[in-house]
Amino acid sequence: MADVVKDLTAGTVGGAAQLIVGHPFDTIKVKLQSQPAPAPGQLPKFSGAMDAVKQTIAAEGPRGLYKGMGAPLATVAAFNAVLFTVRGQMEALLRSEPGIALTVQQQVICGAGAGVAVSFLACPTELIKCRLQAQSALAGSSKSAAGAIKYGGPMDVAKHVLRSEGGLRGLFKGLVPTLAREVPGNAVMFGIYEALKQSLAGGMDTAGLGRGSLIVAGGLAGASFWAVVYPTDVIKSVIQVDDFRNPKFSGSIHAFKKILAAEGAKGLYKGFGPAMARSVPANAACFLAYEVTKSSLG
Repeated sequence: MADVVKDLTAGTVGGAAQLIVGHPFDTIKVKLQSQPAPAPGQLPKFSGAMDAVKQTIAAEGPRGLYKGMGAPLATVAAFNAVLFTVRGQMEALLRSEPGIALTVQQQVICGAGAGVAVSFLACPTELIKCRLQAQSALAGSSKSAAGAIKYGGPMDVAKHVLRSEGGLRGLFKGLVPTLAREVPGNAVMFGIYEALKQSLAGGMDTAGLGRGSLIVAGGLAGASFWAVVYPTDVIKSVIQVDDFRNPKFSGSIHAFKKILAAEGAKGLYKGFGPAMARSVPANAACFLAYEVTKSSLG
């Protein structure tokens, strides 16, 4: 029970650190992912990440970079508590003796199991977040964005979906690509994290690693998550912001084919730069805060 409490507390602190550091990058990622393909002969709304940053700040001020943060902030405790607690409990099941370090392969299994659990929390949270982040991008231009604002905040999105998009089921739109992102992504991330820690420690005992080593391992592990699953995240985002009454996509496979046909492989990597730029500092902060908090708890 004590280990569960430690994982719950440390996961919460780690998640808060990750969100504060990484949310502006995530906002730009979603805006680039969800902007419509331009008509023939026309330029896209955003020419790249820096252009999206400039337009967002010009239209909405610096606060625009933190749009949609309410939903993940409200659930960050639960999300990271579930992620790290399920991982911790799976570690306990796989550990042959108390205190024995797990192998990299065992950490991959723990990460995959944690990914399944968090998908059911991540899906509705990210649907709300993506709707808020993407609505100005979908407006077509910053001049018309004000008139196209549909949602006033996280609760407004939730109420609209529950009322007009199939009730509770509507909040789980995009669950399949969420699972397809979280399961392999967390398997790779926790596997890489453990492999890097063991490499930096020169063996399986990683308890003596300093904060610098934890930052390096956490940052690179986070980057590995997105490097493996990024196209799946694009598909998740476009499905979650798709119009309910006149959908462009009938499902994940249809979205994949349509993006590939319209934009080629690069369409599956829209926003990849901001995602990778975010993943290193955000996950470094998350893993460092998690390890330091758990260590301080004994």
